[in-house]
Amino acid sequence: MKLFLRDQWPFAAFFLVQLILLIMIFAMDGYWNESLMIYVMFLSVFFAGAFLAIRYLSHRTIYQRLSKPVESLEELTQTYGNSPLCRAMDDISQEQYRLYKEQLHAYENKQRDHTTFIQQWVHQMKTPISVIHLLLQNEDDPTAESVREEVDRIKRGLETVLYIARLDRFEQDFLIEPVTLRSLVQNVLAENKRLFIRNQVYPEVKVDESWRVESDDKWLAFVLNQLLTNAVRYSAGKSNKVTIRAYERGAHAILEVQDYGIGIPSEDIRRVFKPYFTGENGRKYPESTGMGLYLVKEICGRLHHGVEMESVVGEGTTVRIVLSAVVPTLQESKIAES
Repeated sequence: MKLFLRDQWPFAAFFLVQLILLIMIFAMDGYWNESLMIYVMFLSVFFAGAFLAIRYLSHRTIYQRLSKPVESLEELTQTYGNSPLCRAMDDISQEQYRLYKEQLHAYENKQRDHTTFIQQWVHQMKTPISVIHLLLQNEDDPTAESVREEVDRIKRGLETVLYIARLDRFEQDFLIEPVTLRSLVQNVLAENKRLFIRNQVYPEVKVDESWRVESDDKWLAFVLNQLLTNAVRYSAGKSNKVTIRAYERGAHAILEVQDYGIGIPSEDIRRVFKPYFTGENGRKYPESTGMGLYLVKEICGRLHHGVEMESVVGEGTTVRIVLSAVVPTLQESKIAES
């Protein structure tokens, strides 16, 4: 109703001005009959009010729809009414919805093609990387070690690109099942063995062998890989230890990665999960992309895991992944049932 009144006030003002001018013209002409004037004014106001009431009732749906925010795109397909204006609005809304669906479909196809291209390209690049690893397998000279380091860096970059591409299809590419945390941690550490040795940083694992949580093994491994890569990178030259521990906190299991490196400035903590943000540490380490922690946050959010971070400059950084409750092992389940 408020929108209707704001829309029609120019008509009401024009009508009142016209009525006053008409009365003034009759008065100036010397024709003045008070009862007749009141009757004319009453009829004019009555018919004007009736016109506005009929107009409001016929266009009520339009004003109601325009007065509240759109909650879903399907609202664009709803009819406004049977008046000519309502039918015209219906036609415009239907056409807009059709164009939107066409453009959305074209965009999704383009994104799908782009993702497919990226995935194929990454997989093709993995083949020469594997060949280079095989060629360097029996080489121990410093040059070969430098090549291995660069190849490992390329491999990590390709993995990051691949997971960024897969993020758009996350709902089609994950499987929630019991994951043994100890095995997960050991597998990720094995993949990064050369990274730890090269930087003279060594992992300390405090994870119970029987602990299992509900998650996706592949995505959670990628998250842990990102956290360990950061921990090693920012510990090298300052500390020789990174601690990976798991413990229970209330109804949740916590997987924690703690380093004792350079730490993160307090003003950067709130922004480290934003894409492409490298902060002060990024200026010291040019290889930083600002995508690692962003992917950690995005993946954990889609897996319904929480992420917490604490850091003190000069003392190190602690990142916690808040997981679901620990899943009982088969043996524990049998004991509970008995």
